[in-house]
Amino acid sequence: MAKRDYYEVLGLSRGATGDEIKKSFRNRARQLHPDNKESGDEAAFKELAEAYEVLSDEQKKAAYDRYGHEGVKGSTRDFDNVDFSSFAGVNFEDILESLFGGGGRGFGGFGGGGGNPNAARQGAHLKYDLELEFLDAVFGVEKKITVRRLEDCTGCEGSGAAPGSATKTCATCNGQGQVRQVVNMLFMQTYQVIICPDCSGAGKKIEKPCKDCKGAGQVRKPKELDVKVPAGIENGTRLRLTQAGDKGTKGGPYGDLFVILHVKEHPTFIRDAQTIHIKQPIGFAMAALGGEILVPTVEGNKPLKVPAAIQSGSQLVMKGLGVPYLSVNSHKGSQRGDQIVHVIVETPSKLSAEEKKLFERLAELRNEKLSVPTAKEKEKDKEKDKDKDRDKASAEDKKDHSHVGTASSDKHKAAGKETNTGDSILDKIVDVFRPKGSEHTPD
Repeated sequence: MAKRDYYEVLGLSRGATGDEIKKSFRNRARQLHPDNKESGDEAAFKELAEAYEVLSDEQKKAAYDRYGHEGVKGSTRDFDNVDFSSFAGVNFEDILESLFGGGGRGFGGFGGGGGNPNAARQGAHLKYDLELEFLDAVFGVEKKITVRRLEDCTGCEGSGAAPGSATKTCATCNGQGQVRQVVNMLFMQTYQVIICPDCSGAGKKIEKPCKDCKGAGQVRKPKELDVKVPAGIENGTRLRLTQAGDKGTKGGPYGDLFVILHVKEHPTFIRDAQTIHIKQPIGFAMAALGGEILVPTVEGNKPLKVPAAIQSGSQLVMKGLGVPYLSVNSHKGSQRGDQIVHVIVETPSKLSAEEKKLFERLAELRNEKLSVPTAKEKEKDKEKDKDKDRDKASAEDKKDHSHVGTASSDKHKAAGKETNTGDSILDKIVDVFRPKGSEHTPD
């Protein structure tokens, strides 16, 4: 894949000044560095660093402006082999210092040119992985750790020379610690400044090296440190202990130590930020009737009221029994999150004979069918329903007939009464119109 134009990578025109190049690089480096979770891009950052290395050097810039990428071929750093993950959690200014040195152009951290090799340099940053128990992360803890870091050798007081041994100026670099190296380009030759290979940039050579440090001037020693873990810390958090890393060379300051926290999982509690989740099984009786139970929390067992008729999967909140908010990152100060209790209604796996009868009785009371009826049972149920319907119809029919009989009897009585009354009147009429002397005398 063809390389992009270095000016395009930096977002500049070819007439850009050194200050413009530096400013553009710093702005883009903040965005693209892999430690930036929102816009970090390691490949783009390496491309940016390569472009800056060339355009911030006057000689390389002149060669690039004239011949393009061919003009600086072989003179740039191999950023593909640089592990930028080692800068995770490091202050951005410290990253630039390590990459490009105090002058803003050299590559002191990776053996590049630029800068005074005899100047004091800060020591390397170190990393330490610390494993924490779940509750230690919730409530905070103090831990003692031991790291092995570079210190000045006590045998030679950091000089690298054995006691009584003399040092002499390096003949290769004449005490400068740097030499110029010829670089062949397309149609020209140029020079680049590199660290002297004979004295490793010290400018001096030791006649008799120190036995303890083998002439390095430093040895790695164990150092015990106290680490204060604040309450509410999360897994993967990085704590920075300033000046707890390696000792710098030439009297330079210590680097920093980055402690990476690894929080163990808990068998009962599940953490989500400041909220703690827990599963709590209950029985049928508790689910139906409600009551009070003891629930595990990070502070020990606590009582919890369970409402009646609660369903499996319901959630109950225990206020203020979660994880404390980090006061340095939250306006909530010493407040805590909540604990969410996920209720699980358990079905008993084994029943005694008495328990089985009780459940069967409960099913009967609630009219719950415990099995699917067979065809024969369905037919029998139908016959029972028919018998019930016939009995009901018969009862209603008898009731109707009883009313009819009573009404008929009353009607006949009334009719008879009317007939008798009619006969009496008729007899009277007949007597009125009967001829005199024709009265009928009974025998």
